[in-house]
Amino acid sequence: MCTHHNFIRKVTPKTRGCEECLELGMTWVHLRLCRECGHVGCCDQSEGKHATAHFRHTRHPIIEGYDPPEGWGWCYIDEEIVDLPDQTPQVGPIPRYV
Repeated sequence: MCTHHNFIRKVTPKTRGCEECLELGMTWVHLRLCRECGHVGCCDQSEGKHATAHFRHTRHPIIEGYDPPEGWGWCYIDEEIVDLPDQTPQVGPIPRYV
């Protein structure tokens, strides 16, 4: 059982797509939202794997599936699905890639 629920926050997504992919002109497959700070990164099926890179850099453990808001959570540290207390609303339409 995940022991990192205390890191889950209500957040506002910082971007309308993967922050790094938008800056670098890359595409993504799916988006993940950091539930500690609001960083939007791409999934591990995407070339950039920016959500995982964000975790490695910050150690923020909990992400939410975010395109469209999917409502599930994942803990990188415990490597398991996490029940989220709420779903983060989208900030405007999210561009689709791939």
